[in-house]
Amino acid sequence: MDVHITLKAVVPLLAAEGNLPEFLDRISGFLGGYYLALAMMNAVMAFVLWKRKGAIGAALVWVAVAVGFVILSPLAASANEAMMPQLPQFVRDTVDKLTSPTMYSLGTSGLLIVFFVFRKFFVQPLVAWTMLNVVLLVMGMAMTDPNFAAIVTKPDNVPIVSMVFLLGFFTWLAANKAVQNDERTARGEVPLEKLDDEKVLVWPDLVYTELICMIALTALLLVWAIALKAPLEEPASRVKTPNPSKAPWYFLGLQEMLVYFDPWYAGVVLPSLVIFGLMAIPYMDFNKKGNGYYTIAERKFSYLVFQFGFLELWVTLIVLGTFLRGPNWNIFGPFETWDMHKVDVLNNRNLSEYFWINWLGQSLPHAPPGASFGESLGYILLREAPGILAVLAYFIVLPPLMAVTVFRKFFVKMGFFRYMLMSNMLLLMMTLPIKMVLRWTVNLKYIIAIPEYFLNF
Repeated sequence: MDVHITLKAVVPLLAAEGNLPEFLDRISGFLGGYYLALAMMNAVMAFVLWKRKGAIGAALVWVAVAVGFVILSPLAASANEAMMPQLPQFVRDTVDKLTSPTMYSLGTSGLLIVFFVFRKFFVQPLVAWTMLNVVLLVMGMAMTDPNFAAIVTKPDNVPIVSMVFLLGFFTWLAANKAVQNDERTARGEVPLEKLDDEKVLVWPDLVYTELICMIALTALLLVWAIALKAPLEEPASRVKTPNPSKAPWYFLGLQEMLVYFDPWYAGVVLPSLVIFGLMAIPYMDFNKKGNGYYTIAERKFSYLVFQFGFLELWVTLIVLGTFLRGPNWNIFGPFETWDMHKVDVLNNRNLSEYFWINWLGQSLPHAPPGASFGESLGYILLREAPGILAVLAYFIVLPPLMAVTVFRKFFVKMGFFRYMLMSNMLLLMMTLPIKMVLRWTVNLKYIIAIPEYFLNF
């Protein structure tokens, strides 16, 4: 068995039954070291808890977990399919079914709500540490599947996997500090940031810290460059186009938006609105609390909007485009083979077609031959009247209704102009998940479809 394994060796799809032993032989060395690393991680955690008073019981628990990972290490390194820890087939099939577009979107939104509502439970260090161990264990067991390993260990995707874990850690860290501050505020105490507000000199304190970080990061990049080969491909050719052809990870969110909107909206309007919205926040914000310290209870609306916009409407799209989008831009489950011949039949239809053909049972209005420009434009507007009215109602009728219901306090404190700006920015942000759900559930292509003038929405 070749114990020395490089990530590049795992990348090719080895899903064929005859190649499975070879794949397990290649991945076994990596998994053996992987479980040993998890054992060491938990041993360090047990040592830290053992040094604390009253945490001996918790330390023994993580010692037991470390021993468990030590036992898994030789089993994973054996390259024996019957002995290697792996996910049952029914679990893989269930995960593949749950990663359909609708379930993926609704599931991630549901998780975000659960984490917010029960944040006081999830921010506890031992709870978060338990969740991390469960995720890492499941990931190690999933690595025995050739399709999953091919996606996760692809050199292009390894940094994204790391960033997902880093994002989870820093999101937890910020929420942990916010929950602590909210509890201190409820007791009439000052936030944690106020306890240590001593001034620090730029030199030598800050510069010295930055120098150490720079050296450590340079060393990490050197090790990374040696251990993980650069994902260089063959020279570009007009006769061979990569399938799937993906943008860099930081543009995968935009590439995913192009599935649901025209380029003028997904590539120009929405990104511009993000920049404009960030610039407008200081002028719209009337809540002076939360400046200089972490808090959630004092800024619930701002916190939820940011987390939904960043995590749900950006990060999840990057994850979707990286790990679930395969050949022909079809969606595949994490354990599903990327079949080049997979065809998903999507009978996408515009709202005007649903209205005139399905609901009224007649053909779409169209201008007679030789009609003038004004007459042709009138027929186009008549054809797309359902979509135009729906969009106008969305942006004109909803803000006043929101002002007299759920956002009554916002309207009173912000005034008419700032409230209308905030509400319309919020509605524009929500156009993305609404359009995604409509595309996945009823195959709605465009609400307004005017291809004659390249205006589709």
